[in-house]
Order: sequence, then structure tokens, then C-alpha cells
Amino acid sequence: MSDWLVLVIAMAAACAVVLTITLFSNRRVDPENDDPSDTPDVIEYMTMMIGVVYAIVLGLAIAGVWEGRGAAQADVQQEAQALHEISQRVQVYPTEVRDRTRADVEAYASYVVHTEWKHMAKHGDLTDESAQKLEAIRRDVTDYRPANDFEAQAYQPLVDQVGAVDAARTARGQGAGATMPGVVWFGLITGAVVTVGLIFTLQIRRTWRELLLAGLFSALIAFLLFLIWDFDAPFGRGISATAGPFFDLFPNIG
Repeated sequence: MSDWLVLVIAMAAACAVVLTITLFSNRRVDPENDDPSDTPDVIEYMTMMIGVVYAIVLGLAIAGVWEGRGAAQADVQQEAQALHEISQRVQVYPTEVRDRTRADVEAYASYVVHTEWKHMAKHGDLTDESAQKLEAIRRDVTDYRPANDFEAQAYQPLVDQVGAVDAARTARGQGAGATMPGVVWFGLITGAVVTVGLIFTLQIRRTWRELLLAGLFSALIAFLLFLIWDFDAPFGRGISATAGPFFDLFPNIG
């Protein structure tokens, strides 16, 4: 059974239970003794509670996508920093090995910011070419046999930094796509429609103050939904993670 079918069944069951209990209770009330004015108006209470619940959901959604964006930026920082460490620590190796490793590191960094970044924004995943370039860096580091104790001391830290680059790259790929599942968007949009629609249950009139407040409230809901949508793709939209750490640590790739 799919998640959507479970959701539909759960919502239908909840509505059916409430409506059944309400109809059953109304049938037991004596029409002669029934005075609705003696009971509080439930519409205002329901409107307030729906607004509060929806506000909490919106806040959690915004916090979630913002946290995802922050994690994506941290992955970029970690990846760039590990690459920079490789470029610096390889200084103890012979000139040929050092220059080849640094060239492969800069080639990888340049490819990430100029080519793979656009691919992530469009497709939400990584490319095979960046994996090949990372493998070239790995071979530069692991295939070299240290000639003395000084080079041997630098070998394992370099291997660890290559592993850190690989881990950060994997995390960057996992965060490249949208983070909000479809069922959450269904709830957010449905909640927005219900929350805005409840304005009309309160007998809104055409005074300029009521119309202004209704318009501002609707615009606020739309803005918050747009904010969630914009943050939902950490590498693909306006307020997204940036490649700044790569440019800061590798100025030559700019």
C-alpha cells in the first residue's frame, strides 16, 4: 500500500468519524430544547486552531529546508578545505609528484564550480567525470611510495584528506536535489488553501481594512511557501549554497 493511499484513507476516516459523531449527536437533541445561542461559536475557535497548527507546520518546514541549506554549505566548505590540505601537504613530495597532484586538485575544483555546479542545479545529482577526476587525485596520492621517513609521515594524512574529499562530495550529491517530499508539499499547499479559505467563513466585508488584512495574510502565506520552495534545492535556486570556499582557497580557478 502506497503512502498516498494511506494518507487518503486516514483523512477520509477522520472526516467520517467527526461527521458521524456530529450527526448522531444532533439527532439525539430535542429540537424544542435546542438553542444554538447557548453554545459558543465554534467557527472562530476552529479558525484560530487551524491557523496555529498551520503556522507551526510552516515554521518546521522553513527550519528544515534552512538546515538542509546550511548542511549543504558545510559540505562544500569541508570538500574545498580537504582539497586545499592535499594541495599544501603534498609539498614534501618530489617536484613531479607535487605538481601533478596540485594540477589534478585544481582541475577537480575548477570542474566542480564551473561544470558540475550547473549539472547539480539542473539534474540534482553528480557527474561521472568529477568522480574520475577525484580518482586521479587518489591515484596521485596512493600510488606514490614515500622515499624517506619525512615523506612517509605525510602519506597517511594525505590519504585521509582524499577520503574527506570523497565523503564531502558524496554528501554534496545527496543534498543536491529537493529535500521536501511530495506529501509534505501536498500538506503545505492544502493547508494554505484551507487557512486562506477560512477567511470567508468569518463573514469578511468589503471595508478597506478587512480587504487589506486579507490580502496581506494571503501574500504572507504565498511568500512563506515560496521561501520553502527556494530553500528546498540547496544548489539550484536563488538563496542557495555557494561555491565561495572553492574560489577562496583556489583563486586560480576563477
